[in-house]
Amino acid sequence: MRVGQKIFLSSAFNVALIVLIGFFAIQNLNLMLTKLRFVEIADDLNASFLEMRLSEKNYFLYSDESALFDIKDKIDKTMESIDAVSPDISRAIGEENLKLLKTYLAKYSEAVEALRRAGRTEQMQTALRTEGKKLKEFSETITVLERKRVNDIITSSKKVLFYSFWAILFSAIVVSHFISQRILKSLRKIESLAQSISEGNFRKMEVVRSGDEFGSLMKAINRMSEELSHREEQILQSKKLASLGILTAGVAHELTNPLNNISMIAQTYADVYDKLSREDRIEFMNKIEGETERIKEIIRNLLDFSKPKEANLKEADINSVIKRTITLVQNMLDISNIDTRLNLADALPHVFVDEHQIQQVLVNLITNAVQAMSSGGKLFISSRPGRDVSSVKVTVMDSGKGISPEFLPHIFDPFFSTKGEGGTGLGLSVSYGIIKNHGGDIRVDSKPGVGTTFTIELPIYKETGGGEEG
Repeated sequence: MRVGQKIFLSSAFNVALIVLIGFFAIQNLNLMLTKLRFVEIADDLNASFLEMRLSEKNYFLYSDESALFDIKDKIDKTMESIDAVSPDISRAIGEENLKLLKTYLAKYSEAVEALRRAGRTEQMQTALRTEGKKLKEFSETITVLERKRVNDIITSSKKVLFYSFWAILFSAIVVSHFISQRILKSLRKIESLAQSISEGNFRKMEVVRSGDEFGSLMKAINRMSEELSHREEQILQSKKLASLGILTAGVAHELTNPLNNISMIAQTYADVYDKLSREDRIEFMNKIEGETERIKEIIRNLLDFSKPKEANLKEADINSVIKRTITLVQNMLDISNIDTRLNLADALPHVFVDEHQIQQVLVNLITNAVQAMSSGGKLFISSRPGRDVSSVKVTVMDSGKGISPEFLPHIFDPFFSTKGEGGTGLGLSVSYGIIKNHGGDIRVDSKPGVGTTFTIELPIYKETGGGEEG
C-alpha cells in the first residue's frame, strides 16, 4: 500500500468516527429539541387545564353556569391546539400517549356537556371532578416524564461525547503512531544506508515487503549501492594496476643500481683475481654481500609495503629516530642540494613506537619534500612537546612549491597523488595508517609557492606498562 493511501485511510478512519459521533449527537439533539418542544406545549396545556379546573371550582362554589361554557370553550381551543401540533406531540410522547391525552380531554368535555344538560346532580359532579383530575394528572405525569427524558438525553449525550472524544483521540494517536513509526523505520534504514555509503561501505539494506514508496526507494538504493560497489572495485583495480606499473618501475630502478654494482664487482674480481691478496678477495665478496643485502632490503620493504605487519611498539627516543633517518637519506639530500636544519628539543619524554615504521614515515615525508624542491631548498625538521603532556610533536617543513587547497582534503587518500604519473599515491596513505595505528595524529598545512608542513604527534612511553598499555 502506498504511503499516500495509508495516510488517506487513517484520515478517512478518523473522519468516519467523527461523522458517526456527529450523526449520533445530531440525532440526540433533534430528539432533545422535540422533547423540549413538547414540554413547552405541555406547559401551555397544563396552564389551560389549570384554568379549566379553576372554572370548575367556580361552578361548584358559586353555581356559576357560565363557568361550564367557559370550560367547554377552553376544551375546544385546547383540542384545536393539540391538533395543530399533534405531529410534534406524537414524536415526543408517542402516538399512544397522544391518543390517551385526546381521550382524557374528550371524556372531560363529555362530562362538562352531560353536567350542563342534566343539571347539578351528584353523579354528574363527581364524574366532572374525576375526569378533570385524570386529565390534569395524566398531563402532569407526561410532562414530568418528558422533562426527565430530556435530562437523561443530555446526560447520556455528554457521556457519549466525552468517551467518543477520547476514543477518537486514542485511535488517531494509535493510527498516526503506527503509520509514522513505519515511515520513520524506513527513513532510518535509508539514512543508515546513506551514511554507510558515504563511508565507503556499500552494504545492502534489508527490504521489508511493502508496496509503498519506501519499499521502491530501498530497492533503488540497494541497486545504487551494488552498482557503486562494483564501480569502486573497477576504479580501485584500475588504480592498483596503474600504481603497480609505477611501483614496479621504481623497484626496477632501485634494483638496477646494486645489480650493476654486483656485475662490475664480479667483472673486476675476475680480471684482477690473480693479483689480489686473500684480504682483497674477502673485501670484494663483502661488497657483493653488501649489495645483495641492499637488494634484500628493497624487496623486504616492498613486501612490508604490500603486506603491512603489526607494529612492534616499544620505548624509543624520537630524536635518535630522526637522526638515524637523516643518515639514511643524507646522500639524497646532498645530491638534491637540500639545506637540512634540525631543531630537536632536549629532554623530551620517550615515545612508544615501532622505530622502523616511524623511520618509514619520516623517509616518505622527506622524499616528498625533496621532490617538491626540484631546484634545491631548505628542509626543517623539529621535535618538541605535543599539545598535551601525553604526546611528542615532530614537524617536517619544506620550502617547496606547496599543495593546492583543493588537494589538501585528499592528500592522505589511497592512490591520490599530486605528482601525476610520477607517484603511486600510496606513500602518504600508508604513512597515515602507520601513525594512526600508533595512536597518534598526522596533519598537513600547505601554501602554494611557500611550502608544506607535516606535523606528527606520537604518544609518549609510560612506565606503568608503556604507552597505550598504561
